[in-house]
Amino acid sequence: MENYTGSLVSKLPFTGTSIFAVMSALAKEYNAINLSQGFPDFPVSEELIKLVNSYMKKGMNQYAPMPGILPLREGISEMFETRYGVKYHPETEITITAGATQGLFSIISAFIRPGDEVVVLEPAYDSYAPAVMLQGGMVKYARLQAPDYSINWDTFPALISGRTRMIIINSPHNPTGTIIKAKDLKKLDTLLKNRDILVLSDEVYEHLIFDGQSHESICRYPGLASRSLVVGSFGKTFHATGWKCGFVLAPPQLTAEFRKVHQFVVFAVNTPVQHAIAGYLRNPEHYIHLGSFYQEKRDLFLNMIKGSRFKAVPASGTYFQLLNYSKISDEKETTFAERLTREFKIASVPVSPFYHNQEDNKVLRFCFAKTTETLEKAAEILCRI
Repeated sequence: MENYTGSLVSKLPFTGTSIFAVMSALAKEYNAINLSQGFPDFPVSEELIKLVNSYMKKGMNQYAPMPGILPLREGISEMFETRYGVKYHPETEITITAGATQGLFSIISAFIRPGDEVVVLEPAYDSYAPAVMLQGGMVKYARLQAPDYSINWDTFPALISGRTRMIIINSPHNPTGTIIKAKDLKKLDTLLKNRDILVLSDEVYEHLIFDGQSHESICRYPGLASRSLVVGSFGKTFHATGWKCGFVLAPPQLTAEFRKVHQFVVFAVNTPVQHAIAGYLRNPEHYIHLGSFYQEKRDLFLNMIKGSRFKAVPASGTYFQLLNYSKISDEKETTFAERLTREFKIASVPVSPFYHNQEDNKVLRFCFAKTTETLEKAAEILCRI
């Protein structure tokens, strides 16, 4: 096919292919152990698979309602009331999305106009800033403080202006594995009082919290919840990232505006998967032990690389572990990550692409949502480097 010869001005001129796609492709090319992209290499629950199949056979294969099937929204409402003591109305405050990223994009599209400012904590998941820019918004970056990647509350308030429309937070945090604490949300609540600013709270790893800590969902804070949209993911919760099923929670007025965009981005989400998750969600045993399940994997991984030259601060949540390699090499993160993939057959994700200025701290992100066999092979390689 011939090249397009007309005038083409990119709306995202500095955006290339996602680092996740790049590193996964490299892992495949060099037949490397893939600890880069965040997906499990163990099977989805057989019970959940059978549920999806049963609903397919029952004929649940046509469009679902635009907001999602009611039984699933009711299940989410019950889960949040049980876990956080907060009631979201299934009909007016809960919407099922085609994965969390679609929810994030549709939220930003619904509320950000040209000239609006959005504050993002960085390092940040790579979909936030491009979505803001596509709407003509301006991103302001609040740099998290290493090595614990905490919020700097001394400098954060200076980022707020009369044009600030939204603040995006993420906990448990991708890529660092840290969590936002109660004191952080209390400070945010105080800072936003009497200000017309929305909060987008990305909580897709809400069940993956370690060391006896608890998830501080923004919905627990009434002042913040009234101005917030919460994003969740069943792909992360039930090890089925390829099913792309998530949800957005928000007060009625915000939900109504969100759905105006949602209906034209995706309209409705996979019907048999929704029915299956609704049934599976009825048993809390399917998700309440996820923290201990993944903590065992984190601990196993960290234990096995103790003899390596990598330095680690144990992740508090998610299924990602950061490793500092400054004692091994002074190469750029992207260069070192690519070399590990090619020469040592182990793929990770450099953290620098999660910064708008490609800040390089000699840190790589490794996904430990893998079988014991995979982690053992990965650790053996890391200890040889």
